[in-house]
Amino acid sequence: MSLFDSVARYYARYRPRLPDQVVQLLARQLAGGKAPTLLDLGAGTGQVALSMLPALPPAAHMDLVDQNDGMLRTALDELGPKLGERTATVHAVPAEKFAPAQPGYQADLVTCCRAFHWMDRPAVLAMADRVASPHAAVAIMGDGSLWTHQVEWTVALQSLIQSHLGAERRADTTGTYREPGRRYEDDLAESAFSDVAEHRIPFHRMWTPRSVLGYLRSTSFARPDLFADHAGFEGQAQALLLQHARDGVLHEDGVFTVLLARRPGAAR
Repeated sequence: MSLFDSVARYYARYRPRLPDQVVQLLARQLAGGKAPTLLDLGAGTGQVALSMLPALPPAAHMDLVDQNDGMLRTALDELGPKLGERTATVHAVPAEKFAPAQPGYQADLVTCCRAFHWMDRPAVLAMADRVASPHAAVAIMGDGSLWTHQVEWTVALQSLIQSHLGAERRADTTGTYREPGRRYEDDLAESAFSDVAEHRIPFHRMWTPRSVLGYLRSTSFARPDLFADHAGFEGQAQALLLQHARDGVLHEDGVFTVLLARRPGAAR
């Protein structure tokens, strides 16, 4: 069973999409293409695809790859009414196993958002080298989580989670999360996509206590089945969040990091 099998509806509703400036940055990588192909790895319920959709031309195609079939079904439900003439195909396989069915397939932009740490990163980048067009960009990106964000209300929330689940960050029902042993920049440096530019884009988000609780249900570190008494935890978390909210709103200021990588010599 996948780590995120039971949380697709919370993931779709409460996981933040890409900030507008990130969408604009990625769209510039596709400028001039009348029928570009976007390959999104670790697509989840389609946060990248839904964010990018308004910036894509009518003839664009998207391939969404995720090993969780339930997540992808939710993504298609969300995308379908908004696609217009654009097309989207889902692939329920691990990212490194993606193999396009059509001969001559070339992705013009490969994205991976908030998911690269779960993957076999060298194998994923080798796959991207096989399927990406000569001038394609690979965008490895993310913005941390409410676990890593350090302001008063998130620190208090993390302490509450730890009081129920222990000091270490949980990653499934029995294990704990481990930070990647090396930087993504080092993974890229040893891949075909070794020409890397880092973009750090500030963002501001507003949460309500309800949206934070929904978000937590979608995470690997606070999903409901980790708790002996999840209802009790949510009651305590709601009280904590209401205490910290200003006019019912909780604020998050962060940085969205995009590592935009190309093969050496490819045009920017």
